Amino acid sequence: MVDRAADPESFHRLVAILSRGGVAIVPCDTMYGIVGLAPETDGKIRRIKGRGEDKPFLQLIGDSSWVARMSDMAVPAALSRHWPGPLTLVFPARGGGSVALRYPDSPFLQRLLDALGQPLYSTSVNRSGAPPLADIATMVKEFEKDVDLIYDAGRSSSGPPSTLIDITRRPFQVLRPGAIHVSPEELV
Repeated sequence: MVDRAADPESFHRLVAILSRGGVAIVPCDTMYGIVGLAPETDGKIRRIKGRGEDKPFLQLIGDSSWVARMSDMAVPAALSRHWPGPLTLVFPARGGGSVALRYPDSPFLQRLLDALGQPLYSTSVNRSGAPPLADIATMVKEFEKDVDLIYDAGRSSSGPPSTLIDITRRPFQVLRPGAIHVSPEELV
């Protein structure tokens, strides 16, 4: 189903679908993303993308206080100026492993996360190994039968993805350059 963001009821339908464990395509900070509640929709999103178990999804969070739900590590002061924004940080996860978190700057995403009260997995709109899609018509053609809703807010900016930084070790390591430039001083 395709829902137009201009329809005042579309947001409520989106929240209802995601709350029931559905998966949707929505506009994110830098491009459209496939989203679903974390951790419930992991398998569903993997099947849609054709993605293996070896690469975890980042999670969108409602604000920086949500980090404490998943990690004992706080946002490093040197990087906190980039939040909210297109910066994904890999934290040590409670119970072992790691978790990639992003506090988006998008008022739409902040409203959505507030309405849901829990993190959303987010990944680019593409099949694994293919380039991300920016055109709604192409997304509909490629994914309409796979996702529960495509939330059409117009063409995305198709900018670079979020910058991805591993903060589980020192110095911090840029895993993927992206929309945010981080100085070497912010990584020590």
